Amino acid sequence: MSTAQPVRPLRHRPREQRSRTASAALHTALIAASVVSVFPVAFIVFVSLRGRDGWQEPTRFVGFDASNYSHILGETKFLTWFGNSVIVALGATVLGVLIAATAGYAVSRMRFPGHRPLMWTFLVVQMFPMAVLIVPLYNILGELELLDSYTGLIVTYCSISVPFCAWMLKGYFDTVPVEIDEAGRVDGLTPFGTFWRLIVPLARPGLAVTGFYSFITAWGEVAFATQFMSSEEHYTLAVGLQTFVGQQKAEWGLMAAAAVLITVPAALVFFVAQRHLVAGLTAGGTKG
Repeated sequence: MSTAQPVRPLRHRPREQRSRTASAALHTALIAASVVSVFPVAFIVFVSLRGRDGWQEPTRFVGFDASNYSHILGETKFLTWFGNSVIVALGATVLGVLIAATAGYAVSRMRFPGHRPLMWTFLVVQMFPMAVLIVPLYNILGELELLDSYTGLIVTYCSISVPFCAWMLKGYFDTVPVEIDEAGRVDGLTPFGTFWRLIVPLARPGLAVTGFYSFITAWGEVAFATQFMSSEEHYTLAVGLQTFVGQQKAEWGLMAAAAVLITVPAALVFFVAQRHLVAGLTAGGTKG
């Protein structure tokens, strides 16, 4: 008759301690990477505070003022460009996330003719460089009389962001249990009601990632805005910055100040969405 052996508790191996040399090398590498990352931004801020011609002597740490910022805000159409960019970026974000979320949910939950070709189409569209799309999109917007309009630029940016966002949200919706949808149908909700009232609140991390991506895509895009916006009152920030570069002289001090002001909204959007970004990026790559 065999006797049961007592179960021995698992012993956790002590965590290996790094040597001082390895720790110093690690911290040195982290500091070097931080310096490399921060230096371009710090240099732009430094140049923006050196006046109109301070960029010519960037090693001098004297003569700081806010003349570039006052000129940008008071003597140019920067505020008009800023407002145009806000309209276009917010419009592209809201419309793009709405389309991508509904498309991703439909592909995740429903099986219909063309299900797989649709997702492959989303993937193939991402392979084309933006420069190749300028001419066909220009012709399409011209036929629809949407050139030099907010609507045309918003639709253009959605055509860029929606395929990627739909792929990401499809992966995120795959991680949401199907039982939630079934419970919604038992309670009498329509498919859209189930999506809007039950799934969307659970998908906030994924929506935050796609919203941030859509906003950044529209906020800093140059090529389409330059070609599709012809009147100065419709310029976005990316197009307006080009007015500081002429054939004879470039106002690098003004460009640096404008670049600093442009980064502020993008940084604010990032800080608002950052607590959802990691969860949204990781959840879209797993299924459980």
